[in-house]
Amino acid sequence: MPTYVYECKTCEKSFEVEQRITEDPLTDCACGGRVRRVIQPVGISFKGSGFYVNDSSSKPAETKTETKPSEEGHAPVPAAPPAAPETPTAS
Repeated sequence: MPTYVYECKTCEKSFEVEQRITEDPLTDCACGGRVRRVIQPVGISFKGSGFYVNDSSSKPAETKTETKPSEEGHAPVPAAPPAAPETPTAS
């Protein structure tokens, strides 16, 4: 038998009631206010082949060993000191 959740519009109290599907929904709260049925999520369980990772995979993914540059880019290369101009020496 399904369990339905109701919420009172006046006192905002929520409560669960087991009812048959063929029964009419509740309309009145114990405080005298009107109630509404609250939709609840349903737990779904998939059974059988094809629902697991090892059932539906065709091949294992190949891993690439490619090196990636760091987030900052390439490492900075130190600048070479400026070359001194050559002067002829007297010998």
